[in-house]
Amino acid sequence: MDTQPVTGDPRFFRRTGPYSLAAVADAAGGSAPPRQLLLTGVAPLQTAGPGEVSFLDNRKYASALDLTRASAVIVHPDLASRVPEGAVAVTTEQPYVAWAKVAALFHPERPVAPGIHPTALVAADAHIDPSAEIGPFTIIGARAEIAAGCRIASHVVIGDGVVLGRDCRVGAHASVSHALIGNRVYVYTGVRIGQDGFGFAVADTGFLTVPQLGRVVIGDDVEIGANTTIDRGSMHDTVIGAGSRLDNLVMIGHNVTLGRACVIVSQVGISGSTTLGDQVMIGGQAGLAGHLKIGRGARIGGQAGVMNDIPAGADVIGSPAQPVREFFRHVALLRKLARGRSAEDAASRETKGT
Repeated sequence: MDTQPVTGDPRFFRRTGPYSLAAVADAAGGSAPPRQLLLTGVAPLQTAGPGEVSFLDNRKYASALDLTRASAVIVHPDLASRVPEGAVAVTTEQPYVAWAKVAALFHPERPVAPGIHPTALVAADAHIDPSAEIGPFTIIGARAEIAAGCRIASHVVIGDGVVLGRDCRVGAHASVSHALIGNRVYVYTGVRIGQDGFGFAVADTGFLTVPQLGRVVIGDDVEIGANTTIDRGSMHDTVIGAGSRLDNLVMIGHNVTLGRACVIVSQVGISGSTTLGDQVMIGGQAGLAGHLKIGRGARIGGQAGVMNDIPAGADVIGSPAQPVREFFRHVALLRKLARGRSAEDAASRETKGT
């Protein structure tokens, strides 16, 4: 078995090309000298060979340019002079964005194969656009609407009344219920959308489940990572704003509202009825209590415990979460106190020894 590193292994990734240097520069939105050069693929600086395109975005790793064997390298104009003689510089103000576009040029997504697999179970009154692809053993509920260009993978459950906009992707074994989903939404493998929220009343006889009567409303261009769960609202809707990115293993409680272009990293939990403004970023394993308001552009560090509202533009970390500078001042003070105490203990032991 060949286990050598390969970028875009053809067993798993569709590949097109070769492309001219001009075509690659055009895809990157960058500039390159008028040279006759065919390029066959993409690879990291360290492993790229002749005919391949690579990139450098972080100046900290500029020394890696010296040894690369790539035929073309996407770089910021300030680093063009660092590109070796044997390679061509493709210059752009945003190298990483350009790299994403060039990688997609060589490895485009597989086109949708219209049709419904014979093993799929589709309700008679479901509406599926003829251009959509419905995979094996998928279930499409009553009155569900699947718009043009959608791809639904195998063993997916789309519940009654669910609406999927154009060009959505739903990965294998995902389930979607009580949801209205916009255009170009990617729902990855194992995602659960629209299940009951965690709502119950405490009665004399025990716990009484409260009916969850809201929906999940997801805007355009959202990506939802594998095994993420999004509860439907209790009375209001749970809302995921357009352009947001949710990593794998994120938990969104009922009635939560995310603004536009939020970034939620793996293993974050957001409790019910918390509202995030636009462009909020939350690091991995952070936890947010319920009924909070997180202001636009706030950034919450990994493993933070958020128990109070956070103003717009604030950077917080720690548990309980506090402003970054304040947190590190506390850490420095604790270290200083610990060192002082250690010195006192050492002196005391020395005195007792004499």
